Order: sequence, then structure tokens, then C-alpha cells
Amino acid sequence: MKDKVNVNCGLIAAVVVCTVLSFPARSGLAVNSKITRHSSGADFLKGQTQDIVIGSQGTLGLGRAAEVLVEEFRVACDSQKGAKWESQPWSINSIVVGGEAVFAGTSPNGGIYKYSLGKLTRIYPLESKQGGTEPNDANEAACKLLVDANAVETERYLSNEHVFAMATDVVGRLLAGISGVGCRLIRFKGQEAETVFEPNDAKYIFAIAVDDDGDVYLGTGPEGKVYRLDAFCKDAELIYDSRDKNILSLAIGKEGYVYAGSDSRGLVYKINPRTKTATVLYDSDQPEITALLFLGQDELYAAGTSAEVVKAEVKLPSKLPSPGRPEVNTESEEDTAAIVGELKLTIANTNKRTEDKPPSKGKAAKPSQVSYIHKITPEGFVTNIFSEAAVFFCIAEENNKLLVGTGNDGQLFTVEPGSEEEAIIYEDEQASQITAAAVFGEEVYLGTANPAKLVKLRKVFAAEGTYTSELIDAGQPAKWGKLQIEADIPQGSKVMVACRSGNVDDINDSTFSEWSELVEVSEPIQLQCPAGRFCQYKLILRSQDGQQSPLIREVAVANTIPNLAPKVEEVRVKLEEAADKKGIFEISYKAKDDNNDKLIYKMDFRKVGRNNWIELEDEVEEDSFEWDGKTVEDGRYEVRVTASDERDNNTETRLFGSRISEPVVVDNTGPIVARYSIEKHNKSVTLKLKVSDQLSAIGKVDYTVDSNAEWKGAVPDDLVYDTTEEDFTVTIESAAGGEPGEHVISVRISDDIGNTTYKTFEVNVIGE
Repeated sequence: MKDKVNVNCGLIAAVVVCTVLSFPARSGLAVNSKITRHSSGADFLKGQTQDIVIGSQGTLGLGRAAEVLVEEFRVACDSQKGAKWESQPWSINSIVVGGEAVFAGTSPNGGIYKYSLGKLTRIYPLESKQGGTEPNDANEAACKLLVDANAVETERYLSNEHVFAMATDVVGRLLAGISGVGCRLIRFKGQEAETVFEPNDAKYIFAIAVDDDGDVYLGTGPEGKVYRLDAFCKDAELIYDSRDKNILSLAIGKEGYVYAGSDSRGLVYKINPRTKTATVLYDSDQPEITALLFLGQDELYAAGTSAEVVKAEVKLPSKLPSPGRPEVNTESEEDTAAIVGELKLTIANTNKRTEDKPPSKGKAAKPSQVSYIHKITPEGFVTNIFSEAAVFFCIAEENNKLLVGTGNDGQLFTVEPGSEEEAIIYEDEQASQITAAAVFGEEVYLGTANPAKLVKLRKVFAAEGTYTSELIDAGQPAKWGKLQIEADIPQGSKVMVACRSGNVDDINDSTFSEWSELVEVSEPIQLQCPAGRFCQYKLILRSQDGQQSPLIREVAVANTIPNLAPKVEEVRVKLEEAADKKGIFEISYKAKDDNNDKLIYKMDFRKVGRNNWIELEDEVEEDSFEWDGKTVEDGRYEVRVTASDERDNNTETRLFGSRISEPVVVDNTGPIVARYSIEKHNKSVTLKLKVSDQLSAIGKVDYTVDSNAEWKGAVPDDLVYDTTEEDFTVTIESAAGGEPGEHVISVRISDDIGNTTYKTFEVNVIGE
């Protein structure tokens, strides 16, 4: 893993969330095999790459061959007064390529460097113009502020000189904008630089553009103004004064219109330099338009980004994978012709069961947490062709494709506007941001930040690239089977594979096995790693001449877990409450099988205290069963549920798992009158009862006299219904019993679950 430090704009890239699908395959044998497939960009992004391109359509291929031209910008400074101190730049902000020379504008301390024929020289500031740069606290603080991820105010970290923009004039002379306490435009003639324009109302020059007539346009800050100079860098005039803080980007369109991208409101202006008027072509959701670029005459592309991308505490996916891709017409025979000698590998088809769900989309990222490349028509119609949870620093064009430099993972994307296909063609192992890009011929020059490096991407593919997968989790110690790939492998190219395994979810754990020997993939390859819960594979892609690359579309890895017994995790037995299901118990249960075997269930019951189980039902496929409790005598019972995986195994390999419920009371009998007494008085009769139930608490006692339809409730002597035995005292006044003589007292006794018993008592009421 690479260590990176965040830089000047205080912006941090969000992490792209991705998902791997695993499809269990029914074997009907003692065990089940599981196939894990990596087939999308989200899948592959979980792994690690070196010189490998991950395409948006879920492909792996070799990246461009990269060469670091400069990674140390400390240039020796000889002086009669002794050695001068010079700080290492933190960022390359702009690149201009001309002939055999590459020019880089840096921050802080505003250095401009020339790289030519393997030699680096600093052409600005010249030693005689520096005046001395001894180390001091102010310089150190300025450097540190450039990497402060929380620095959000431009004035705070632009305290020294910075070169944010460079270009060449109509005759090829280098132009550079010097920003800092004040700003100025300088022009080089050989090694000499002269100041040609110095606005008194600006501190920063963020953008320089030159039109076909040689006129020079400057985007400035912090007052958001656009200036024009003639081809001789004279007759400077203000052509537009915006309400925005800064003008960060410029582009020249047809008919002489100037397009400007602003900071704070994220506007794209269309400026008429002749009338010095402007219209808003597009209002982006992002506050900063960091780059503008024309492809052809009409297609304007704008990079909209936001500081909110790095402020978000939760990293959200910038976009969700979509099935299919836009159709693009192509007439290139080279694109459609079969490659002679190409090896095509495919993966055996497996049944992707309907219960396997697609990857969860999760919460969509907010517009402020994502950067966009906007395609803008001359009429102002906008299409978002690319988005990423990262900061967009620069865009360039190569072969009608966009190159997008991002942070804070130091990634360079290529985007084909028509098909919207994208790929990461370069990722710097040390630098956090790609802040500048320039295309010259068949080569791309990149400037990075934190640390500052000058990198050249060649047209050819890297000779070798490595893709290391994430850990594949079998869930249990497993035997790992074959690895298959779906790929096109041109003649002279190769794909090699190695693997390792372990039982800890940590790729750095020392207990992982050693990597197996590399084996060429020309057919399904048996993985040679020990049994383990986790497996990791490594693919090595090789190109013989750099002209062609293997293209991998899918990787499938199989594993087999020995048959494991199913586990019944829960058994519940509950008396049904519906009136039409009196005495019926619902038996519900939950079980799982780590082999994903189909389970069937058997129910047994026994009375508590007995040893033998009595079968209730067998081969039940549902996860619940109704038991009629009226078919057994009253008592306390246990229910055992046994899960079997025999449907996916044979009689020798099938396994069982069981669980016993908590005791449940079967009570179909009402309470009884255990004891009673009747006391006669002159004007009343007192009936004393002791009511008892074997299993359930007494729930209710009512009485009536001489079959009166109105029952009267009785209250336990202790005033609470709570036990299986309760005492009651019922007093019946003479008036209630009617005339003196024989009467019948009826008592209705119910337990708490509704079982009811009736009892009658005959009494003789004596009159006065």
C-alpha cells in the first residue's frame, strides 16, 4: 500500500465502493462448490494494481509504460556568497512541451524548470534575481500549508510565488503567470525573462490562453477578471469583470469567443472579447470549474469539482455500475478484425440462482461529493460523461479521448466521450495528485503534487503489469479449485497466475501461505494453495513488444467446503390465539447451512421427564408447523426440530442438526373445585371455594343463582389472580336468592388460557 499526503487545495478523494458476487453451484454431492466471480470495475478496484488498467466495463489490461523524468527538483545554486538554500517544490501546476524541452511551473516559491535531454535546469527565478533564499520560518510554513488538507482559503496558502499557468505565444515563446503577493505575466526569450504585464488589481494568474491571432488571455483572482493582450503582449485591457472570486480556466472557441470557468459559483462564461460582454453558458452544481477543453470546434468539456468531496466524512460511491454501454459506430477495421494467433479463454457457465441478489447500490453520492466532466454544446445543453468521487485538477486530449488528472489517489483517467468508457491508465505510487497534463506527439507528460514529479507516459504498453485480488472469503476453511479467466490474449502476450491462502482476514498476516509458483493461464488452472478460509490470486500480464496487451474481462475462482452439519438456530412453540385454533400450537424454527444445502425438517415431542422422543412429523420443507395439543394429555412438553441436508447429499454424507424448544404447557383441562363449604345465615348464604388447576394460573371465577343469565364476577380473597390455587368467598343475600327455599348456585371457573369448568351447589335459603 502506498502512503500519500494530501495537498494544496485541501481536497481528498472518496473511496469507490464495490461488490463481488458469489454464486453457489448445486452439486447434489456431499459438498457444494462455490464460484466467486470478479467481472466489473467495482470488483477489480478492490484489488491492487501495478501498471494495470481497470476499465469501466470491468476489464484488466496493461497500462501505459511510464518513466519518471524528474523526482528531485533541488538544483545546485552556485554563488559568490556561497550556496543558496532552495526548497523542494510541492506541486507541478502547469506543463508546456516544445520540441525536446518540457517546462514545468511549480509551487511554492514560483519555480519554472526546463527538462531537456535528461538534464534539469531552473530558468525562473534566476539566481541573480532571487536575492537570497536562506531558510526561514516563513518559507517552511508556506510549504507546509500547501499540504494542509484543511486549508480552504486561497489567501492563506498562496503567500509565496506560484506558477499556476503557462503557455506559448504565437511564435513559440514561453509565457508564464507568476502569482503571489502581486502577479505578473512574464515572457521568455532564450533564458531571459521579461515582465510584459503586471495588473494592479490581481494577485493570481490561474489560466493563460492564446487564440489563433496570437492574442493572449489571462484568468485572474481574487476578483475574477479576464484580461486580453495583443500578440506582442501589449495593449492590455479588461474584457470581463465577473462577480466570482477567481477565473480558474480559459478556452478559446470558434469565432473568437472566450470561455472562462469560475471559482465560488462554478459558472462557465461565454465571453465576447469584442463587445466585452458575457453570458453564462452553464451553471454547475460544483463551485469550481478547474479546466476547460475543446475537442474539435464545438465540443466543450468542463471539469467541475468541489471542496466538499474531501469534507465528506463518509466516502460514497461516485456512480453505480450500469449494465451495458452506449452504442458507438465504428468503421475501423483494426478495431473489429480478429488478431492473428490470439488466444480466447472463456469461463464455464454456471447457474446463477434467482435468490442471489445484485450488489447493493447503497446511498447515492450527493452532487457536492462528486466531480464531473460536463460536455457542453454551443447552445448550452449539458451531458455529464464522467464522474468520480475525487478532485479533478486538469484535463487534456489524446486521440479524441479525454485525460483527467485527479487526487488524492494520483490517478489519471482516460474517457472516451462517445461510448463513455473510462479507464485508469496511470496511478502514481507516491504522489497524491496529478495536477498537470500535456500531450506532445505520442507521449503524455504528467505533473504531480505531494511529492512533485515529472512523469512521461509512452504510447506503448508496459512490458509487465500485476493485479493482486482482494481476499476471497469461503466462510469456512475450504479446498480451492480452479481459476478461470475470460480473456483475449494476443500472440506473444501471456497471463500468469499465482495464489496463496490463509485463515485470517488480513493480507499482511504472517500465517498466510507463500505465493505459489507462477503458472501460465491457457486453460482452467488448479490453484496450488493449502486449504484455508481466504484465498488471494495474483495475475501477471505480459506483452512481448508493447504493442498489444492481454484483456481480461472476468475471473472466476472455485472453492469447495467439506459438508458441514446444518445448524438449527432457533425453535419457538407458541399457542395460537385465534378462537378457531383453540389448543393449536405453532412450531416455528430457523436454521442455516454453511454449504447452502437445501434443508428438510423433522419434529419430535416428549413429555418433560421422559426419555423417549415421539415423532410428530417428518420431511417438512416449510419453516413452521402446526401441532394440535388436544391430541396429548395435559403436561409440560419439549419439541425437538431436526434439520437434515439429505436432499443435497447421499445417505453416507448427509448430516443433521437439532435444537430443543423451551418447555411448553399443554393444558386442555379446566380448573377444579378442590374444597368448598357453605355457611347459612338468617339473611344470606356464604360459599367458600378453593379452586385449583394442575398447570395454569386461575384466570376468572363467575357465579350466578338459579340460572340467571347475568353472571357476577368473584375476586380472590388475596385480590390477585396469579397462581394455580385461589381461595374465593361468595356471599349471597336472601334477596338475591329469591324466596326462602331451595336454590342453585352455579360457578364458572376458567384458567388463564381459557379452559373452563362449571360447578353447581344446591342451598336452602331460610326465611325470617
